[in-house]
Amino acid sequence: MRQSIVRLERVTKEFPLPEGGTIAALKAIDLDVARNEFLTLLGPSGCGKTTLLHAISGFVELDGGKVSIDGEDVTQRPPHRRPVNTVFQNYALFPHMSVGDNVGYALDIAGTARDERNRRVGEALERVGLAGLQGRQPRQLSGGQQQRVALARASPKLLLLDEPLSALDRNLRQAMQIELKTLQAELGISFIFVTHDQEEALTMSNRVAVLDKGSIQQIDTPREVYNHPGNSFVARFVGASNLFPGTVRRRDAEVVELASSEGDLIRAATKSGGGPAEGKTVTALIRPEQFSISDAANGRRSAQLDIDVEQVVFTGSNFEIHGRTRPGKKVLAIIAAAHQEEIARIEASRSARLAYDPAAVHLIDAAETAS
Repeated sequence: MRQSIVRLERVTKEFPLPEGGTIAALKAIDLDVARNEFLTLLGPSGCGKTTLLHAISGFVELDGGKVSIDGEDVTQRPPHRRPVNTVFQNYALFPHMSVGDNVGYALDIAGTARDERNRRVGEALERVGLAGLQGRQPRQLSGGQQQRVALARASPKLLLLDEPLSALDRNLRQAMQIELKTLQAELGISFIFVTHDQEEALTMSNRVAVLDKGSIQQIDTPREVYNHPGNSFVARFVGASNLFPGTVRRRDAEVVELASSEGDLIRAATKSGGGPAEGKTVTALIRPEQFSISDAANGRRSAQLDIDVEQVVFTGSNFEIHGRTRPGKKVLAIIAAAHQEEIARIEASRSARLAYDPAAVHLIDAAETAS
C-alpha cells in the first residue's frame, strides 16, 4: 500500500443556520490520499466537497477530527504553515505582477535571498513548461499558460484545486483536463480536485470520492464508480442511469430475474461468489449506452425491453431515445449515430425493442442507501 500524503480522521464541521441550529457540512470523514495521486471530490452543490478541501488547507476550523499531511498533525496549523497550495477558478494571479513575481511571491514574503528565490522560480517555471517567461504579464498568457503559472506556485507535496476549470468554455475546458492530468503525472505531486462535473472527474482522476450531505458515499476508481456504484445516489449522480427498483423473483446459476415495482422484468447475470437471494429487494442499474436496438440476431442472446418512444434527440455522435416501458417506467437509451436506418424506423413507428446484456446490469442492494 502506498504511503499517504493526506490523512483525515473523523473530520467534522458544522455551520450555524440563520434561523438557528446548525447544519453538518462534514460528518466524521475518514480519507487517505496517496502520494502522487489525482483524487477528485465530486458532488452536487452543498454536499461538503469545498468544505473538505478547506479542512485540508486550513481555511475552516474543525469541530472535531484530525488532519495529517505528510505524516504530521496539522489540525491546529494556520493555512500559511501547511505544505499545500490552492488553485482557484480564476487562477488567483496578481495582474500587476510579472509571471516571475507571481511565482516568487510566497518566497518574497518569506524573505528568501534573491539568488535562491530566482533559482527556485526558474526551476518551478521549467517544471511546468514555461521556462523563460518570467518577464511576461498574466494578460499576455493564454488560459492554459495562466493555469501553468498557478501550478508553478504549488507545493512540491500537495496541490488543491477548487473548480479551476469551471469558468472556461467547453473546448478549452476539455483541453485543460488533459493538460492538468499530464502535468500531475509529470510533476509527481498529489492533486486534490473539486468539481461538480462528472465527466471531468471521470476523465482526470485516479480515484473519485462522491460526496452527498457531508458524507463520502463511495470512493474508488472512475471505472468502478461508474460501472458499480455503491448506492442509488451515486448511480444517479455519476452519469445517466436507468434504475429499476424491485424484488428478486427468481435466481439460478446463470440469471437473476427482478420484478420491478413498475411491473417490468429485468434480467441480470448471476455474479460469481453469490448474489441477491429470491425475495430480496434490490435496484437494477442499466446505463443508457448499454442498450442496443434489438434484432433477430441479438434477440436470442440478450434480454429485452419494449418501449413507447416519446422523443428522439440527435446529439452529433449519438441518438438519445427517450421513452417508457409498457408499465410506464421512463427509459433513456443512447445509440451510436451510425445506426441511422434503425433510428428512422423507430421514429416512424414510435416504438422500439431495446436489447441489453444481463452481464452489464449492476444490482444495488436496498441496504446500500445514501446517508
